[in-house]
Amino acid sequence: MEAAANQPLAGTPRARHTSRMQHEAFASTEDFGGTDIAASPTRQARPGQDAPYQHYALGAAYDEMFATDGTARAPYTTLDSRISTLPLEELNRRQQACEQSFLHQGITFTVYSDNRATERIIPTDLFPRIVTATEWERIERGLTQRILALNLFLRDIYSDGRVLKDGVVPRSMIYGSKHYRREMRGLPVPHGAYVNICGSDLIRNERGAFVVLEDNLRVPSGVSYMLANRDVARRAFPGVFRSMNVRPIEQYPLELLATLRSLAPFHDDVSIAVLTPGVFNSAYFEHAFLARQMGVELVEGRDLLVNDNVVYTRTTSGLKRVDVIYRRIDDDFVDPLIFREDSALGVPGLFNAYRAGNVMIANALGTGVADDKAVYAYVPRLIRYYLSEEPILENVETFLCREEKALEHVLANLDKLVVKAVGESGGYGMLVGPHASKAEREEFAEKIKSDPDNYIAQPTIQLSTAPTFVGNGVEARHVDLRPFILHGSETKIVPGALTRVALKRGSLVVNSSQGGGSKDTWVLG
Repeated sequence: MEAAANQPLAGTPRARHTSRMQHEAFASTEDFGGTDIAASPTRQARPGQDAPYQHYALGAAYDEMFATDGTARAPYTTLDSRISTLPLEELNRRQQACEQSFLHQGITFTVYSDNRATERIIPTDLFPRIVTATEWERIERGLTQRILALNLFLRDIYSDGRVLKDGVVPRSMIYGSKHYRREMRGLPVPHGAYVNICGSDLIRNERGAFVVLEDNLRVPSGVSYMLANRDVARRAFPGVFRSMNVRPIEQYPLELLATLRSLAPFHDDVSIAVLTPGVFNSAYFEHAFLARQMGVELVEGRDLLVNDNVVYTRTTSGLKRVDVIYRRIDDDFVDPLIFREDSALGVPGLFNAYRAGNVMIANALGTGVADDKAVYAYVPRLIRYYLSEEPILENVETFLCREEKALEHVLANLDKLVVKAVGESGGYGMLVGPHASKAEREEFAEKIKSDPDNYIAQPTIQLSTAPTFVGNGVEARHVDLRPFILHGSETKIVPGALTRVALKRGSLVVNSSQGGGSKDTWVLG
């Protein structure tokens, strides 16, 4: 078992000053940029014409930094002013400093499909993505609305199933989902909050509007990279950062701790543990980071035991009771007595302790049924059904291959669509039609025909592009946006997000597991 800090972070969850994370979690707080000023540019650098933007191509996609006429958008003028005055060698030095910071901190991610190296430093970009206060206010309201509806949906399908009886969602879609857990039927969860930690993926469409691409309700990852990106980006451009009234995100570990504590409100001293699969998991850095920042134990399944339906962790001073488990392992591996009997990652008897109400688990088991990509298509209807409101954030148009007409459309237009397996995540089990070969499309078509219920398709949306350093200058790369929502006794969203970057020119795949990178997101106050 890896030791964690003995004490939680000092301060209040809503503290706006720099947290201990800035002093303890990161190796250095020295600015990468040296003396850095935010001033008016001495020249107007145009994308596609002038250094460092000479290879910056504006296309059909909405560009975060530049308008269609090549002028910098208002939120980016200060950053553009600084970039335009720096020589390429200085930009390269700052980029290398960001990467070195990640290397020294051990910020890694496992790319299972990479035969050259299993574990690698997650690529980071020194240029932040900027979101205005008005844009963020809409995102915050939309995601709050969405998580409320999804939690009501989960409570419904694991109780009387009213939404299924009323025909809002097909019964067969829910009961046939591999993520539906019959063991959860009738079990109450604190505050009715099945999903306590959510990472929803948003994209900006060609019109410049944010829409939801998918919801990650099982074991969402990436928040540690959001925090680490903030540290390096503010150090890469310290003067710009100080001048732009960027809202803080360093309070996230404290907000997460408060959310987990709220799941066991009747205990004066709530004992919390982060359950990790271990050091070989792709996101182990994040598991250890969050445990350390919250001041709670980081445990593997072998560190826990269950006695009389109470969960304990083994410590050097004896057994210590655990009240709340923030699990970072999938449902199937939680308890070998209930789910996969070959699981060496879980804890025998854990589910019975959970069923007895002696331990809380975040997220609750069975939440994966609601982030099924087929259920995603019904979320706007769920918002109207449970909240009697119109969705604030729209979905991307989605074709359900389980429906005959939709299936015909998808098979006839594979070269124009993105097709995804409904129960997969991390960029696995998908086809990006326009970028696939004829042979790849034909092979994928056979998979769809053999199991149409397992696939959905969406139009190929040109994700917005943002400035990214590529070594010989600044180019446009496609990005998405993953804010993190906390939901317990109340809903909290820190004003920031993980911006994921498709590092290959023209690529739309931003997933870290598929070789994508990330950058900081500055939400302006």
